[in-house]
Amino acid sequence: MQTLSPTPAQVSFRPLFALPVIVSALGFFVDVYDMLIFSIVRVPSLQSLGLSEEEVSKAGTFIINFQQAGLVIGGFLWGALGDKRGRMSVLFGSIITYSLTNIACGFVQDVNTYALLRFLAGVGLSGEIGAAIVLVSEILPKAIRSYGSAVVAGIGYLGAGAAYFTVEYFNWRTAFWVGGGMGFALLLLRVSVFESGLFSRMKTEHKEVSRGNFLYFFSSWKQAIKYLRCVTVGMPTWFVVGILATFANELGQALGIDEVVKPGRCVMMIYVGMAVGDLLSGPLSHWLKSRLKTIIGLLALGALLSGIYLFGGIHTASGIYTVCLVLGFCTGYIAMFLTMVAELYGTNLRNTATTSVPSVVRGTLIPMTLFFQALKPSMGALVTAGILGVIVYGLSFWSLSQMEETFGKDLDFVE
Repeated sequence: MQTLSPTPAQVSFRPLFALPVIVSALGFFVDVYDMLIFSIVRVPSLQSLGLSEEEVSKAGTFIINFQQAGLVIGGFLWGALGDKRGRMSVLFGSIITYSLTNIACGFVQDVNTYALLRFLAGVGLSGEIGAAIVLVSEILPKAIRSYGSAVVAGIGYLGAGAAYFTVEYFNWRTAFWVGGGMGFALLLLRVSVFESGLFSRMKTEHKEVSRGNFLYFFSSWKQAIKYLRCVTVGMPTWFVVGILATFANELGQALGIDEVVKPGRCVMMIYVGMAVGDLLSGPLSHWLKSRLKTIIGLLALGALLSGIYLFGGIHTASGIYTVCLVLGFCTGYIAMFLTMVAELYGTNLRNTATTSVPSVVRGTLIPMTLFFQALKPSMGALVTAGILGVIVYGLSFWSLSQMEETFGKDLDFVE
C-alpha cells in the first residue's frame, strides 16, 4: 500500500481582517498624514508668516529638526511604556498627544511656536508605527506575519496622498485641523482593540524579567552594534523623504528645471510608491522566505534611482515626480524592516526596539539636513545630496550584510 504524505495545512488569511490589523492600518494612515503635513505645507505656511525664500529654507530646516528631535525622544518614551504597560497604552497616549498638537499648529503665528508644536507632535507621532507593527506581529500567525505588516504600511502610507490633496483643496491651517480631527475619530475605534496575548502572558509568566529597559541596547558592544545596525538599515527612507523630496525645489533649480518643483507633490508621490512597495514586499519576502533578500533588492534599486534623480539629466518637473514615484516603491521596505526588528528582540523589549528604532532613524535626518545645508553653498545641492546618499546607502548595505535572517522566527521569547 502506498503511503501518502500529509497534506500541509492551508494558511488562512482571515486574521488579516481582524479589528486590530484594520485599526493599526488606519492608525498608521493618520500617523503618516500628521507626520508629513509639515513637509507638504512647509513653503506655503512659512510664506504666509511673512518669510522670504531664503528664510523659508532656514526656518523649514529648523522646524523639521525640532520635529525629528521629538520623534527620537518619543520613540524611547513610548517604546519603554509599551513594554511596561502594554501595546495599547502607547496607541492611546500617542494619538491624543499628536492630535492635540496638530490642531494647535493650525493656529500658529510665529516660527518658534511652530517649532515647539512640531516637537510635541513628533513626540506623539513616534509611538504609532512601532506599537502597531508589534501588536500585529504578535497576534498574527507567523505564516502570515509579513502580510499583516504589509497591509498596515500599505494602507498607512496612503496618508501622504490624503495630506497632499487636503492642502491642494484647503489652506494649510485647515490641513492641520483635519489631521487632528482624524486622530480623535481613530481614538474611538481603538476602544474595541484588545491587548497582545504574548505581552499578557509574558507579564504573568516572566514577572522577574526587566521590561522596557532601553539601556539594555547599550549594555554591551554586541548589543549596541545590533541596535545601530537596525537604525542604519532604515536611514535611506529619510534621505529620500527628508532630502530628495523636502528640498526638491532647490534640487530642481540646481538641475536647471524652469518649472517650480513642488516638494509637497514629491512627498506625496514617494509615499504613494511606498504604499505599493510595502504591500508587495510582504508577499515577496514570503515567496523568497527571506526578509534580508527583499530589503537588499529594494535598497539596490533605490540607490540606483537616487543617482538618476540627481545626475540622470532630468529636465522637467514631471520627470522628477515620476522618479519620486518609483523611488518611493523602492523605499517601500519599512514594514518589512520593522517586522524584522520586532523579530530580533524578545517580548520584554520588542516594543521598545520597534518603536525607538524608527524614531532614531527619523532623528538621523537632523545631521543629514545640517550636512546638506553646510556643504550646499560650496559644493552645490546636487553633489552634496549625492555624497550624503553614498554614505547613507553604504551604511545600510553594510549593516544588512551583518544581520541575522528572521523569516519565520517564533516571537514567544524574552531577552
